[in-house]
Amino acid sequence: MNPRESVPLVPGSIGEILIALGRLTTQQAALVLEDQKRTGQPFGEAAVRLRLVSPDDIRNALSSQFRYPFLEVGSSAVKREVIAAYNPFSPEVEALRGVRARIILRGLAMQRKEKAIAVVSPGHGDGRSFLTSNLAVVFAQLGERTLVIDGDLRKPDQHRLFGLENREGLSSVLAGRSALAQAIQKVPNLNLSVLTSGPLPPNPQELLLGPALVQLLSGIAKDFDIVLVDTPAATNADAFTLGARTGAALLVVSRNKTPLGPTRQLKDSLEHSGCQMIGAVMNSAQ
Repeated sequence: MNPRESVPLVPGSIGEILIALGRLTTQQAALVLEDQKRTGQPFGEAAVRLRLVSPDDIRNALSSQFRYPFLEVGSSAVKREVIAAYNPFSPEVEALRGVRARIILRGLAMQRKEKAIAVVSPGHGDGRSFLTSNLAVVFAQLGERTLVIDGDLRKPDQHRLFGLENREGLSSVLAGRSALAQAIQKVPNLNLSVLTSGPLPPNPQELLLGPALVQLLSGIAKDFDIVLVDTPAATNADAFTLGARTGAALLVVSRNKTPLGPTRQLKDSLEHSGCQMIGAVMNSAQ
């Protein structure tokens, strides 16, 4: 008899997942089951109390059981700054889930058909790239087909955050040098996709103003439920252009840092262009 067959685990149970992940042996699982019968504790709690697995192992197994993707530290090239990917149960990520809920409810209230949202801010260091990457993860954890587009063609960061190559991306697609399907990269184990910036072009504003970006955003609508577009600081016209092209924007400001005047000017300019403001997020000072 296969030794695993001697352990009466329910298919898809925490114990079976821990064995599949290599965190428990079948013999250890049998010990946990015996202890569980004696104490009445849930399998995971009994396994931790017996010091056979760690609480992180249990959280990882639960994420697998409920198809709730997140990463173990050291298992991925994704940077630790993408905290939602590594610590989805932290207070910070709970706050991000609140932002996610407000985006969904605000979109429903506005009866928006478009799926793309530009993440914008008036200046540098306000946390646009951080918010974009982490929001993408929590949307993916909801089961939404999620795409991140790095629209910062001057100082991009999404390829670094997600540990991806940047040999082709948005710039090469807009210039007609790459096919969109070829340029989009999947992030392993996170159930989301990224279109990195691609090579830095000498003419970012011209690329963003051309018809190719409108066609790109229209073409991806059938393949994704939510598209988050990272933008450069609004010290140049790129952020305004991306907000106008997507039709919706999420404003990011930094506590005790972002001045009110440029923030209000960016908001008014976007609204005058027909862009709907989905909401605003205040980051802690960087």
